[in-house]
Amino acid sequence: MPILVMKFGGTSVATLDRIRRAAKRVGREVANGYDVIVIVSAMAGETNKLVELVEETSHLYDAREYDAVVSSGEAVTAGLMALTLQEMDVPARSWQGWQVPLVTNSAHASARIEEIGTQHITAKFAEGMKVAVVAGFQGISPEGRITTLGRGGSDTTAVAFAAAFAAERCDIYTDVDGVYTTDPRVCDKARKLDRIAFEEMLELASLGAKVLQTRSVELAMKYKVRLRVLSSFEEQTDEAGTLVCDEEDVMEANAVAGVAYSKEEAKVTLVSVADRPGVSAAIFGPLAEAGVNVDMIVQNISEEGRTDMTFSCPVGQVARAAMAMNAAKDRGEINFHGLIADNEVAKVSIVGIGMRSHAGVAAKMFKALSDENINIKVITTSEIKISVLIERKYMELAVQALHDAFELHKAG
Repeated sequence: MPILVMKFGGTSVATLDRIRRAAKRVGREVANGYDVIVIVSAMAGETNKLVELVEETSHLYDAREYDAVVSSGEAVTAGLMALTLQEMDVPARSWQGWQVPLVTNSAHASARIEEIGTQHITAKFAEGMKVAVVAGFQGISPEGRITTLGRGGSDTTAVAFAAAFAAERCDIYTDVDGVYTTDPRVCDKARKLDRIAFEEMLELASLGAKVLQTRSVELAMKYKVRLRVLSSFEEQTDEAGTLVCDEEDVMEANAVAGVAYSKEEAKVTLVSVADRPGVSAAIFGPLAEAGVNVDMIVQNISEEGRTDMTFSCPVGQVARAAMAMNAAKDRGEINFHGLIADNEVAKVSIVGIGMRSHAGVAAKMFKALSDENINIKVITTSEIKISVLIERKYMELAVQALHDAFELHKAG
């Protein structure tokens, strides 16, 4: 039988009624001739409750025990889904990560998948089981300890299973009905895309779009897994949702596919840095060691042997960045006159594979922002992306202006 992977997020399994609704969707796919692997998240809110319990128990907690606790939410959902399917006379059983086994490395709370054993589930399908309900987000380390894949890890679990079992498709059911040109809560003209290329989805996910976890899109692109994002709250049709696929399968002609934003950004400037060979390594090495996620980097023109170095990072990591820089200065590794942090900025980006063949995209973006008197603080570009840092108070205006400028409300 062909295999289909169906993943249901926390809102889709938040109550027993929603689990029953999800199970009916699974039953329809079984009736259509598929063997189905269902990946489930914890019921909405459960993971947060479990994390709070761990943190109340111990501030300096053992990450291995943290994983043992927070992974239990998915195990509950998997059992409830299997029971619901059995009540519908659909042959099903639940699997935890270690039972599959889904083998990861030993990086607890942010583990990476290394291997998925297919033999046990394949054997059960051969015996007549129609649905394998797998607890997402969790695996087992080489040491035999339960691991978790980080927030949003059930998306990654689903794509990895689709790749391992050569599934026909991987359907991700969530509380939105697809991927939009931008956040509909910010721009009421946002349009649902029928298809989007892996590269575009990867950029949008990394830039703040919350529809899919970045690692899941990376995996899908690497293994050519056809992904479909669907709402679990709407009736399904052949045209439902958004298909994430290869570039050659995308029919949209727009230069820009979408506008993404991230509110929680900060701009950090090292003032008057001694400009010498190796200064960038001396700055960004300690930042990496401190776990600071640096994004945009701009270096001013050097004057009299000194320069300013500006970078962006999540606003919650500014204190860590400052500590790392001051420690490096105390060690004599870098020399600068001051550190200025601006915590009131936002990143707004446009993304589109069409940028490769369309001239003037950057000019149009900058003109749209200029027309709204929005000042750009930092700019970075890639082949299919342009990002700018602006004052946070102008973020929604910028998103709306760019959406209008590139006419994203119109189909390509």
